[in-house]
Amino acid sequence: MLKISELKEGDLVMAEYDGQWKEGEITNVDRLDGKVEITTAEDQEFWYDAKHINPILLDESYLFKLGFQKQANDDGSIKYTKGAFRTLLHEQGNFSNFEMWYREDKRHISHPIYVHEFQNNYLDMTKVPLVKG
Repeated sequence: MLKISELKEGDLVMAEYDGQWKEGEITNVDRLDGKVEITTAEDQEFWYDAKHINPILLDESYLFKLGFQKQANDDGSIKYTKGAFRTLLHEQGNFSNFEMWYREDKRHISHPIYVHEFQNNYLDMTKVPLVKG
């Protein structure tokens, strides 16, 4: 289960409504009531509590959704870029051991992370929200 305190506007998560899980983007966070407003692909907005929200494991498809470009390197590593922000996988598809950097801020991630965590790292490093598009 996600902690509401970890979530920010623009984060991508899975939301459950009437037994169906759908990807959505957080549009509002009410930390006092412990609820999050999420807009799904059908442009429907609903408020959810934490038990109806799941994280999404980061993979290449989500980097593309977030506007990253892919570059394959001769050594087998893969670099994803968005402006001056870089993400480097030492082996293709291995999102459990990678590096991300922006200017002088460099971070090594040594475990699988969720899309919202990646988005929050990006925001922390660049001071710009990372949203779909």
